Amino acid sequence: MHTDLSRDAAYALVIEKIGVNNLLKHILAVEAGMRRLAQHFGEDTDFWGLTGLVHDLDYNETKHDEKRHTYLTAEWLAPYHLPEEMIYAIHAHPGHVPCKSRLDWALYSVDPTTGFIVACALMHPEKKLSVVDGEFMLRRFKEKRFAAGATRENMAACSNLGLELEQFLLLVHDGMLQISSELGL
Repeated sequence: MHTDLSRDAAYALVIEKIGVNNLLKHILAVEAGMRRLAQHFGEDTDFWGLTGLVHDLDYNETKHDEKRHTYLTAEWLAPYHLPEEMIYAIHAHPGHVPCKSRLDWALYSVDPTTGFIVACALMHPEKKLSVVDGEFMLRRFKEKRFAAGATRENMAACSNLGLELEQFLLLVHDGMLQISSELGL
């Protein structure tokens, strides 16, 4: 799907609005996870990746006003005439609107999963994504206090994509592995 926003322009916008910090790493991880899921489903990897890249664009401005989160992003992105499907998915990821499409469910599920996978990697002595496997992630998933901020309900919503939890975790993990050096893991 064509957009007036290139990946380079979107990345520059993210750096301008977010900065270079852990939130940027989260955003890049979500982009990578979305690209990997798109590849799995035969969807447009650039479009899904771009959706992940800009999903939290307004976070620094709206972190204390959850109701405004994503709506400021939509305002900032309006000049780029992005497809409504992308904007809708961005609104759906924090639950402002119900998920309807595969893109919506993917972003909704991937968003908390990246932080969970980072926490899994940081538990290992090597602190590397490459040492994290499906069995380890599933064990940690059942521990409610582990990476408590990673909403298990959102992660488990991967079932709406027709994916078992382990398969989903491994796909997102695989996407993140592609950019492990950027994530410092």
